[in-house]
Amino acid sequence: MKIFHNISQLITIEGGPQRGLTLGKLGMIEQGAIVCEGEIILAVGNEDEILERYPHADHVNLQGRSVVPGFVDPHTHLIWAGDRAGEFEMRLQGKSYMEIMAAGGGILATLTATRKASLEQLVEEAKRRADTAFSYGTTTIEAKTGYGLDIETELRQLEAILELDHTAPIDLVPTYMGAHAIPPEYKGNTEGYTRFLCEEALPVTKQWWLEHANGRPLPFVDVFCEAGVFEIEETRGILSVAKGLGFPIKLHADEFENLGGASLAAELGAVSADHLVKTSLEDIARLAASETVAVSLPGTPFGLAQQEYTPAKEILAADGYLALATDLNPGTTWNESMQFIQALACRYLKLTPTQALAASTINAAKAIAMEHKVGSIEAGKQADFLVLTTPDYRNLSYRYGSNQVALVVKKGKLYPNAG
Repeated sequence: MKIFHNISQLITIEGGPQRGLTLGKLGMIEQGAIVCEGEIILAVGNEDEILERYPHADHVNLQGRSVVPGFVDPHTHLIWAGDRAGEFEMRLQGKSYMEIMAAGGGILATLTATRKASLEQLVEEAKRRADTAFSYGTTTIEAKTGYGLDIETELRQLEAILELDHTAPIDLVPTYMGAHAIPPEYKGNTEGYTRFLCEEALPVTKQWWLEHANGRPLPFVDVFCEAGVFEIEETRGILSVAKGLGFPIKLHADEFENLGGASLAAELGAVSADHLVKTSLEDIARLAASETVAVSLPGTPFGLAQQEYTPAKEILAADGYLALATDLNPGTTWNESMQFIQALACRYLKLTPTQALAASTINAAKAIAMEHKVGSIEAGKQADFLVLTTPDYRNLSYRYGSNQVALVVKKGKLYPNAG
């Protein structure tokens, strides 16, 4: 048993996910303490009371620093091979994301490299990114497939996720995203590829998972709902088949055009709708009336040098759930740091530091259906929390470009000087 004490600000974010204008409840305890028994938090409270109640526990003195829950990153494309540095230069020359993709770049360029990569290469490259995310305070990370777009490579990406989850300290939450783009062998035949996903890929993926995942729940299924990729009816068809097979669902929506993806997510009971840059007020209202979490990815418009971001204030005013994520990927936003995402959210989404922190922890946990286990510092939850370099948690958003995490505690284990 360990007692973590001498904490200037203990930010618990207790009480569950935070909807609408309630976002930003910190549950702050000044001079607090945390009791851990193995991987689980046993008690949280005032330092004097905790020390008196548990006199025989080992003490870990945190030297007057602030403590926050471990960050949850609910949207990443963690598993890929290679890079797309050349496309960054093309965008600076005026080419749009969709123009690059139509010319065979974008997702399809990463597809070529990923199809050629071995399992060992995928794990090795993804582990470097996962370790960086962990050092910056992400203790739970969602990881998508979607750079194979054939059965063999998509399953190899899922295998890489399972291996990393077993060997790395960070927890990985898997998502199958065969519907990330139209592969070259189906160019001009979106209907045929949609049929392949529904009739072959999804059933095969389910069977493979049941045979290889040692009883873990089925992964999420995600679809890139966008003009020129999967339109609304194609998205509805894929997700409906996925739901029928027992998969939980998510979707990319309204990144470049408002197709009504947010409303579809709410209608189908998706755990989250992500991006939401072009989402209308009508779609926001439908989303906010549901349990579907709106996940903003401010690193993506920043990486694309765009002016529009998720209408976060409107989502909160409509009483919706709002979460933040990195969208870590090789094309538009190669960034592993949820600290940087909080800094962007304060400056471009106009969130407060408290709102950005709650959106990166308990609400982000809800966006991957993990709010019962992670995302806050409460008795009975997994002992995942961060000791910051300073006594004031607001430095997470105020400062950027450097690592504000001095120590990561993951399942009760200490990872000092992470980063």
